[in-house]
Amino acid sequence: MRISHLVGLALISFPLSGCVVSAAAEVITAPIDALTTTKSERDEDRGRELRKREERLGKLERRYREQTEDCQEGDQEACLKARETYDEIQELLPTIPVEPER
Repeated sequence: MRISHLVGLALISFPLSGCVVSAAAEVITAPIDALTTTKSERDEDRGRELRKREERLGKLERRYREQTEDCQEGDQEACLKARETYDEIQELLPTIPVEPER
């Protein structure tokens, strides 16, 4: 009886130990991965994030333009939405660098 319990415990603990080892390996390698990211990869990531913000700004500006047109035609709900969209634009603008004039 005692042997079967030991065998059962061994069988149960074997897969769990693999999970623990796997999790430990991820924790150990995470800082190394962060240190090995190249400057080029960081630049690409920054560029990708900037493009996403610029795209978001373009969508907000188009929405704002439509909402202000509707507002000028008397749609009070559009006026409220335009104010909210304007606030979103103002919040996003400082995160987008200005291109130098040529």
